[in-house]
Formats: sequence, C-alpha cells, structure tokens
Amino acid sequence: MDILRFITAGSVDDGKSTLIGRLLYDSKSIMIDQLEAIEKQSKNKEEGEIDLALLTDGLRAEREQGITIDVAYKYFSTPQRKFIIADAPGHIQYTRNMVTGASNSDLIVILIDARNGVVEQTRRHSIIASLLNIPHVIVAVNKMDLVNYSQDVYNNIVIDYSKVATSLGLKDVQYIPLSALTGENVVEVSGNFSWYDGKSLLEILERVEVQNDVDLEKARFSVQYVIRPQTEALHDYRGYAGRISSGIYKKGDEVIILPLGLESKIKAIESGGKEVQEAFAPQSIVLHLEDDIDISRGDMIVLKDHLPQVEQEFEVLLNWMDKKPLREGNKYLLQINSKVVKSIVKEMEYAIDVNTLEKKYSPEEALLNDVVKATIKTASPITFDKYETLRTNGGAILIDETSFVTVGACMIQ
Repeated sequence: MDILRFITAGSVDDGKSTLIGRLLYDSKSIMIDQLEAIEKQSKNKEEGEIDLALLTDGLRAEREQGITIDVAYKYFSTPQRKFIIADAPGHIQYTRNMVTGASNSDLIVILIDARNGVVEQTRRHSIIASLLNIPHVIVAVNKMDLVNYSQDVYNNIVIDYSKVATSLGLKDVQYIPLSALTGENVVEVSGNFSWYDGKSLLEILERVEVQNDVDLEKARFSVQYVIRPQTEALHDYRGYAGRISSGIYKKGDEVIILPLGLESKIKAIESGGKEVQEAFAPQSIVLHLEDDIDISRGDMIVLKDHLPQVEQEFEVLLNWMDKKPLREGNKYLLQINSKVVKSIVKEMEYAIDVNTLEKKYSPEEALLNDVVKATIKTASPITFDKYETLRTNGGAILIDETSFVTVGACMIQ
C-alpha cells in the first residue's frame, strides 16, 4: 500500500484543522480515548458537537487562541492507501513553518473561505507550492454552507484562482466545493451540491497517482554513513549507507563518486540486512564498491548517465525564514541532503511581490517570509540538480552558524 504525503494550507480561520479533523473522524481514524478527550475540551459540547480542530491543534497556545502555530502531522489510512497529513499554520508570521511541511509533500490542499475568496495568504501559499514544485494541487472552497451552496460564488473563485495557477505554472490543479464543519463533500458527496459532478475530497486523495512522481532515471545516492566495523569477522567490510533519492542501482553498475569524480563498480547491495541484485528509490540501502575509495558523508554515488551538476556557485530561489534580515555578504552553513558546507550569499537579484508576483530588483535585504532570487557560493563544490528537474536533489537549507537554526529554504535554479 503506497503513502500519500499532503499538506493543508490557507489563510487564518479557513478551516484547515477542522477539515483534517473531519477526515479523521469520518474515516473512523480516531481512537476512542482520543475522541473522549476531545469531547471534554470542545467549547460547543453543550450542543452535542465536538470541535474537530482540536485533533490537530496540539499546542496549548493553539487551543487557547483557536489557531495553528506549528505544523501538526497526522496519520490515517483507508483500504486504498496510507496518508501523512501536515496541517500548516495560516498566520503570516508562521509561514516559514509551512515550508518545512510542504517540502516533503506530494500534494497540497489549499483552502479558500467561500466568503472571502482568493486572499494574500492564498497567493503566498500558492507561490510556495510552485517554488517547492509540489506535483498536485487541490483547491478546496470551504464554508460553502455559509454562502447557501452558491454555484456562482464557487465559479468566481475558480476563475480567480485559475489565473494565479496559470501565472505560477501549477501543474495538476483540481477544485472542489465543501464544508469541513458539516462534512459535506469531505468523505461523502453531498446532495446540497447538485451542480457539482466531481468526487469527494477523500476519493480524490485516494486516487491521485504518486508513483509516477518518483524519478527512476536519474540515479542519486547520498552517503549518510560509512560502515567500517573493523572486527575480525568483518575485517574488510566497507559499506556506504544512505537512501536512494531517485533512480535504480544494480549490482555491477559502473558509478561515479561526486564531487571527487572517481569511478568504480557496485560490488554488492544490501537491503534490510540481505544482499539484493538491485534497489530503487526511495529505499534505504548499503552499497559496496569494488575499489577502496576515500568516501565521506555527503558524497554522492551516481551512475554515468544523467550526471548531476557539481558547482561552487549557483542561483537559488530562497524563502527567508528568520526574523533577522538577509543581506548580501551574509555567511551561513548550506545543507543539501547529508552534505554541509560553509557558504556566502553573494548577490540578491530580485524579490517577488506575493500579491502581484512582480519582481523588485536589487533589494537591500530580505525580511521574514520574503522570496528572493539569490546567488550562493560555497566553500567546496556541491552536487545538485535543478529543483524543477529533480526535487529530491535540488533543495537545500541555510543554517545560522551560531544558533544552528534553519533560516532559509533554497530551490536551486
């Protein structure tokens, strides 16, 4: 059974947490004791209803304020597939938290309040979805019960958002009207939407194709750990442990170790403690090579065809996630996969206005949640692909050298 990782995003009070709670509740994915605890805490329990948003608003501050601050992860499954949901915060100051949840997602559900239509945060989250190259987008027009299930309201929102989607180049976009509070069109199709002939949200999530999103051509294996027991029984054992982010590796394949540029052959592949003839993304394995080569954590083992780039200077689209502003000349640690190198932000070419999508050239600084195009230079070469070509090897983060806090999410161009 495959896994769909998806994130919900939207503006404040659009009903993201309630929607996830409704998915969990109606798909019977809530433990009895958890349900009882939520019933006790529900503010509207006098009417016999439970506050489904409490299922994801896990922090005390979130429950007190009725908002989402951190990204909450929830897991559930149906007979068709398993799901990992990331509930992203809606407030602007917590947008940086959304980036972490979105970076590993196969799909994004963007909620729009039917009463408010497309707002600034809708555009901001859509830009992030575009920058992170999320393959599938579902636009859920929520709170349709508060606009009398109006088809005109829904159609106008679809027209407005389609302009945003076209300008950002979003690929697979689907639209659905629903009410998270009442559960209409969430798990079951509601009779109140006689003009809607599509599927429920859960049906769409169950049927989205995610296997095709895994690239099996460009083989990328980043070394996370070098295994050298150096015991009498395993005196000559030298294995390179890591996860295949894309592609297929077979015993006997000719490989290149980057950024060293040295060549070798795969002598053996271990998976789950057993030797196998081949392995593919996203498996975690141990590779053995025929030659004794000085390979370290962060080095990449690739096949000769479809080689990645090896550079010290490159352009990125960067989502700034720190309260301290980003300025040209600032130095950070850059991490891509398991490799960490020192880096400097040489130049900021432009910033993107999230409302108009216009570019402001030569900005003096980038503030919290700003999206900028910048040039980064690293102390030593890194191995990468363009983010739009291969997400798994085109994303990086910037880390503050003193606090070790992640301050920027980079999409290599």
